[in-house]
Amino acid sequence: MALIDIFKNRTRHPFRPRASDIVQRVFADFRDYQAEGENLILGEGHLAERRVYVVGQQKPKPEKFRSAEDVSKLNWGMLTADEHSQVLAFLRRLSDTGPHEDAVLLSIVDTYGADISMESASHLQAFFIAHLLRAYINVPIRTVSIVLGEGGSGGAIALQVADRRAAVEDAMYATAPPESVAAIIFRDPARIDDALAVSKSTAKHLKHFKVVDTLIPQTKSVMDTDGLAENIGVYLEKTIKDLMRRRLDKLMEKRLETADELGVLDRGKFFEIKRFIERPLKHLYKPPAQLKIISDPSGATIHLDDTYGDGTVFEPGQPLVRCGHEEEHAKGDGCGALIPLEDYLKNFQICPNCGKRHVLDAAGWISALADPSSFHELFRNMTVFDLLPEEDLHDYYRDFLEKQKKRSSFNESLVTAHATVHGYPAVLALSDFAFAGGSMGVVFGEKFRLAVEYSLRKKWPLISVCCSGGARLYEGIVALMQMYKTVASLERLKRAGVPYISILADPATGGAIASYAALGDICLAEPGALVIFTGPRVMKARGFAVEEDKVRSDSLVISSADTYRQEDYYGDIRGIQEVVPRHEMKRAVARYLELYARVRAGEPKKKGVRPYKRRTQNSLENSD
Repeated sequence: MALIDIFKNRTRHPFRPRASDIVQRVFADFRDYQAEGENLILGEGHLAERRVYVVGQQKPKPEKFRSAEDVSKLNWGMLTADEHSQVLAFLRRLSDTGPHEDAVLLSIVDTYGADISMESASHLQAFFIAHLLRAYINVPIRTVSIVLGEGGSGGAIALQVADRRAAVEDAMYATAPPESVAAIIFRDPARIDDALAVSKSTAKHLKHFKVVDTLIPQTKSVMDTDGLAENIGVYLEKTIKDLMRRRLDKLMEKRLETADELGVLDRGKFFEIKRFIERPLKHLYKPPAQLKIISDPSGATIHLDDTYGDGTVFEPGQPLVRCGHEEEHAKGDGCGALIPLEDYLKNFQICPNCGKRHVLDAAGWISALADPSSFHELFRNMTVFDLLPEEDLHDYYRDFLEKQKKRSSFNESLVTAHATVHGYPAVLALSDFAFAGGSMGVVFGEKFRLAVEYSLRKKWPLISVCCSGGARLYEGIVALMQMYKTVASLERLKRAGVPYISILADPATGGAIASYAALGDICLAEPGALVIFTGPRVMKARGFAVEEDKVRSDSLVISSADTYRQEDYYGDIRGIQEVVPRHEMKRAVARYLELYARVRAGEPKKKGVRPYKRRTQNSLENSD
């Protein structure tokens, strides 16, 4: 069958068996915990003489649509923040009462995605997804996940991390719905077939990219509930018996190793050697390539009393930037002031007249955070061609990458480095919005992992800046898996007691905010930063109401106080601790680095561990 036929006639067939149908047939003694909400199944049963806890996502059945109100409901089959809260609380209980040596946790994935309503977004939906990923990595019980029908974006991966991962043969699991992929990549929502090919979302693709390890046979008729339940039951019995022969602690450690391999299919002959011999590269700052710079070729003096606000006279030929027209196709919603380029860059691309902020690229964040001449880039030369086989890179993607190289000073969307911040050494992981909108692909995930590894080796804090649109659609399902990979990397950092500071820049969206960016020990944000899983434009296109002010950092830092008052709901989620202007961000970060240095100074001396303290540039360079 063609991909489009599989998608429409099987994966999204209205009478395809739902999670509750499978649970009722596989577990004769299933006890429903009566979870609140229409999209969540929680309960337990027995199989292969073992207790099996079940967490499932439930798409609606046709009989649910009985009225116009039912039909108009937009978030059917999508777990809300309230439902994610229940899953997180359930995993906490398993962790608090574990280890569970004689039981298994089963997750059944079948969803269009996570709920993208304003209600869920304002209740920190993205943070819930990130914390669920961490919880599944750490839950002390053997785990199994099955993609039953459709695995949609971060809503699916929030429950899919497991020791054994399977998918039904006609299931699909994608970074975004094919309609959205077609609209974004091809500018034509009708090209769903092409979008499905690019998304690499079929069960065979999932196994190829190690997203799942087993394919469960489909039934001849998509409506054969008994047949599918039998196939799933056979798989579960065999898998449970296999898991019980393995040590739980080894399985839990393997979860981190599995994450490391996601998206790295072709490291190449010299990959491991090259990353160790690559010397740090000192960064040379230059203005962003996309910044529209104005200069008068005639050499005449510009004197415009009403543009810069104070009657400033500009020198002949002086490079300028016009507020609201910072890029070629900017909307022009600034004040129109002409600003000397040098002043604009020193002010971190904020208009001194009206305060309008331009999205800051990685080079701008380097200038905002790192001490002069202390920034040394790491793993600069890694590209997607080092990690994925040639046959997995389609021509659309190659053309896209060529265009991005002209927009950025860097080779990929994540820039990793070591530097000092007011003298304190740190490892930096900065997403570069100028390169593919800071999107997360396989290089992003691998460089993030290596940055964490470097941080662990040096015992230096990790500082990330999230300025991203989310997972990179051009890489398909493998890009979504970088959410799991970055969270697993941070788990190693957390276990070692090395601090992690997450800075949320504008915008912090998609899979980036729903993974590594939400897990900072300290979470800072710049004023007005958009912090949301699904962007307002997509929400509007799907018919959801949008109140953008509720998901800007200034509002979220206030609502984050509720996380302390409602710990039963939020668990360990704390949202945003501080909103800090760009010109004060360096000092704010240094406060936490100084605190870490003072705490470390009071610890008993350990052999082979050098003290963490302020350093001169010479001592920092010599430490390498």
